[in-house]
Amino acid sequence: MGSRKSQAAYAEDFGSAIRSLRQEKGWSQEDLGFEAEMDRTYVSGIERGVRNPTLTTMWRLAKALGVNPSELLTATEERHA
Repeated sequence: MGSRKSQAAYAEDFGSAIRSLRQEKGWSQEDLGFEAEMDRTYVSGIERGVRNPTLTTMWRLAKALGVNPSELLTATEERHA
């Protein structure tokens, strides 16, 4: 089994995946927040790994970014493989 990471490290990996997908679209945090119907500061917190999003939030982010929720988790996994 691989090394264990802290919950904060997983949140940072998830946030990094969100940031990368957002930047690929050329969007600001405000743009993503608008599309996902959430505040820009919440998007910022997710991207920095200080917010731990719910499943509902993950679905909203995925829909806004035009990906499947599973792709968000795959991108997260790739960051700590």
